[in-house]
Amino acid sequence: MRFPLLFPVLLTAALCAGPATAQRSTAPENAQVYFIWPHDGTVINGGKFWVRMGLRNMGVAPKGTAVPNTGHHHLLIDTDPPPMTEPIPNDRNHLHFGAGETEARVELPPGKHTLQLLLGDKDHMPHDPPVMSKKITVTVK
Repeated sequence: MRFPLLFPVLLTAALCAGPATAQRSTAPENAQVYFIWPHDGTVINGGKFWVRMGLRNMGVAPKGTAVPNTGHHHLLIDTDPPPMTEPIPNDRNHLHFGAGETEARVELPPGKHTLQLLLGDKDHMPHDPPVMSKKITVTVK
């Protein structure tokens, strides 16, 4: 069976559509994510420490939870923020706390490290506008 007109039209539409992008969840303008601990400049002995994450004017919810004005924490270690139009990567520099955790035990090697928090929605997408902490520096001895 031949499809003289339909197949080229479908193929052309598929090629012209471009990649699909996920819809970003909105966040209140006054939403803030911040470090409870550690503080900027903290010296950590031994490399293992608790990161305690705070959030104002939004709620924490596990990944996959479709409730307005909620999200879950992501800890960025020694990296810049990812593109705000793509899901937050999941690797050793982008730790996901998709169960809704507000604290986590982290281990880092000796040296200076940067830490930053970025709230992600149910699909690990940054909100619009992004809810991101300032970048802090810690030193592990």
